[in-house]
Amino acid sequence: MLTRRKLLKRITAIPFLGGLLGSGMALPAVATAAAAPAKRNVIQELGLRTFINAAGNYTSMTASLMPEEVMETINESSRHYVMLDDVQDAVGKKIAALCHSEAAMVTAGCWSALVLGTAGVLTGKDPKKVAMLPFLEGSGMKTEIILQKTHANGYHHALTNTGARLVLVETLEELEAAISEKTAMMWFLNREEPQGQIKHRTWIEVAKKHGIPTMNDIAADVPPVENLWKYNDMGYDLVAISGGKALCGPQSAGILMGRKDLIEAARMHSPPRGGNIGRGNKVNKEEILGMYVALETFINRDHDKIWKTWENRVAYIADTLADIPGIRTETFIPEIANENPTLKISWDKDRVKLTGKQFGEKMRNGSPSIETISWESEDYIRVAVFMLEKGQEKIVAKRLRESLLETVG
Repeated sequence: MLTRRKLLKRITAIPFLGGLLGSGMALPAVATAAAAPAKRNVIQELGLRTFINAAGNYTSMTASLMPEEVMETINESSRHYVMLDDVQDAVGKKIAALCHSEAAMVTAGCWSALVLGTAGVLTGKDPKKVAMLPFLEGSGMKTEIILQKTHANGYHHALTNTGARLVLVETLEELEAAISEKTAMMWFLNREEPQGQIKHRTWIEVAKKHGIPTMNDIAADVPPVENLWKYNDMGYDLVAISGGKALCGPQSAGILMGRKDLIEAARMHSPPRGGNIGRGNKVNKEEILGMYVALETFINRDHDKIWKTWENRVAYIADTLADIPGIRTETFIPEIANENPTLKISWDKDRVKLTGKQFGEKMRNGSPSIETISWESEDYIRVAVFMLEKGQEKIVAKRLRESLLETVG
């Protein structure tokens, strides 16, 4: 009978025996290490749909995938305690140097950057005023923010979180007339510059003439990489950008950069401080450090080489569809936001009896699932390639071709 004592003796002898047997002979099964357990896949556990992203870095699609360098930073920093303000101080200096600004901070997304930046403009570094927001009446603070009507398309609501009142203008004359002793800031939504009558240079010139701080929201407006410092160099006092789009940082992170005094004021509204409107705008050490590495990694990429890769992907997909009757392809580059080679695929309605939205659903519901850009009333879809992983353009092209051939009459 094999007793517990005898079993322990046998197990103790195994390493010595293994040395005598040499590397070419297998050890008894009891001596081999247990197979490593399979890694847990929570996405599969929960039955979540994954997809190939041929649409872009939209919030609803969880923006972008973080590169290995960013994930290594997040994982390593998660194993250590550091003071939150120390992290912001150190990272802020690095980001400011990279982006040609006096100072910078990592925020809980671009919306958070708008809220905190606006709050800092309103209160300055006066702790009593910081505690008063969003109740501006009787505070002695300036209460109005001027923006162009064409720039008021949803994101301007972030400014009102501070209690500020928005003043909308269209012309240069209206802008001059709107400026008063109540004017706290002039806000610009970068992607809407082509639609507005007042362009960057004029906007800044008017603001500086009257001593009014300016903020520019460039949320998704890289590439090109130069935009990271272009607007700081141009003279904006604050610039806000999303961290989880083309920068490929944490989706819940963003960056606010600009004048040192305004960044210091914005930080008075952010964690770890309380008693302010920004307490909920918390960003953890992993996100702050990951955002810094993501920015650094993005800036140091070979942007010309990557652009050529995008062009080749678009060309491959277009060539794959070229011989399908009634199908047209067109390559274009969006004017500002998500500026990268993009493919528009349109069709003859007499041949393809689907709307853009219906064809988009066909791509979504296939295998593998593929997200494109599509709308209900249109007879086309758009395919973006800058979020694709290596080789996925071939999968996208194959699925597009198969789906179009199934529906062409």
